[in-house]
Amino acid sequence: MPPTLASLVHHSTLKLTVRAGEDRLDVPVRWAHVSELADPVPYMEGGELLLITALKLDAEDPQAMRRYVKRLVGAGVVGLGFAVGVNYEDIPEALVDAAAGEGLPLLEVPRRTPFLAISKAVSAAIAADQYRAVTAGFAAQRELTKQALTDGPEGLLSALASQVDGWAALYDASGAVVATAPEWAGRRAARLTADVERLRERPAPASSVVGGPDNEDRVELHSLGTGRRPRAALAVGTAAAPGTAERYAVHSAIALLTLTTERSRSLRAAEQRLGAAVLRMLLAGEPDHARAVAGDLYGSLLDAPFRMVVAEEGRAPAEGDLLGALAEVVESAAARAGEAVLVVPEGERLVVLAVDGGAAVGACGEYTAGLEAGRAVGEQGGGSGGEDELVVGVSAPAGPVAAAAAYKQAEQALSVARRRGRVCVEHEQLAAGSVVPLLADDAVRAFADGLLRALYEHDATGRGDLVASLRAWLSRHGQWDAAAADLGVHRHTLRYRMRRVEEILGRSLDDPDVRMELWLALKATSTEQ
Repeated sequence: MPPTLASLVHHSTLKLTVRAGEDRLDVPVRWAHVSELADPVPYMEGGELLLITALKLDAEDPQAMRRYVKRLVGAGVVGLGFAVGVNYEDIPEALVDAAAGEGLPLLEVPRRTPFLAISKAVSAAIAADQYRAVTAGFAAQRELTKQALTDGPEGLLSALASQVDGWAALYDASGAVVATAPEWAGRRAARLTADVERLRERPAPASSVVGGPDNEDRVELHSLGTGRRPRAALAVGTAAAPGTAERYAVHSAIALLTLTTERSRSLRAAEQRLGAAVLRMLLAGEPDHARAVAGDLYGSLLDAPFRMVVAEEGRAPAEGDLLGALAEVVESAAARAGEAVLVVPEGERLVVLAVDGGAAVGACGEYTAGLEAGRAVGEQGGGSGGEDELVVGVSAPAGPVAAAAAYKQAEQALSVARRRGRVCVEHEQLAAGSVVPLLADDAVRAFADGLLRALYEHDATGRGDLVASLRAWLSRHGQWDAAAADLGVHRHTLRYRMRRVEEILGRSLDDPDVRMELWLALKATSTEQ
């Protein structure tokens, strides 16, 4: 620990005597400074032991001494050393009373003790304290490194909590708590999620100090990572500000955790290339080769039903890397759950292969649901709703043999999501719904208008009701009596109208493709109306 007035008083060669402020000798001394100025305050930083001979002071004037001592205390001076036998044979009572009144420790310095000896003693004690701190810091660094190599981040956090006599927590890229030490700190760390989120919005490296939950402690937050966007964060809770040795431990933990959580760009690029190769093999119908290439990295993913997710940003993407954010959410959720996940950037797209029903798929759903809710709020507020931001399609559960079909399903769901102005659509939702909403497309409506225009123009002249008759006949699957009854006409009248439809359109109603196209055209025009 740093030198104190008490340690100087007990120094065997200095022979200092306490004349006032006996109860405040445990205050640390930052430096020993000699000044004979009547007002040395402008040159003080606080924490000094001021050494004087009262060469320019009227040390016997009570009022002058009270003002002098009050200024020193206000400047943060922790002690006053007075050399006797130089200008005064003894410390004047005016100065002793003033020091006692302000609670400022007053030390009598004998003539045989030069001020230089006191300065050297303080300097040596400070150097020794710094050496101890550095030595302890290196020892802490060795211990933290050992724990990181043997027990991973959990062991490192335990060692760090012990070094700072507090607690530590590690957060992943999404701001969720990954590990804490000791275990009781889990709830405390979870309540700092909002502070971690604010820290992650700042460019790395970043740090902040916050009051602990319920003002229980002092918490330092540090971002981890070398990129623009932090990949993780470290929280360190202590009862007071860390000392030099504890600071060494914290900085060592930051460096080690950064190495642990931040993979090198080349390694990440290599993993992405490997993932892209596995994906291409699956889509090419070569699951065995894909398993062989994936090995332990993605192997378990290919042994269970998975879902294919295809995401892309729209024509006018919003600020920020939405695809990158989605990748972080999915990868973080998979890492916490111990799942394998394959994330492949594919040009303007992101392709994800994740365990069906697993944490990664669930996190993807929660993330897109949040964007969907934000879009709805924007639309209610009169904004654009962000329809051109992020679009996601999710396949039905599939296995390695059906990977190509799953990719096509995800693409189809993504196309529907884009048309409907949705953030995310799952393929099962398409099969469970109706095809009619899909007809609400400008190209389909244009086709329907062109196909049926001649019939509408005929009906507009008042020469018949061919469109209604066609709709009734098709809805009754060509049953003349039932369709005629629906229209309230004779079946021969309906037969005549259907022949007119064929003549006007130049198509045969005996052709099932023609009947299908006409029925869809009628549906498309009805949705428009």
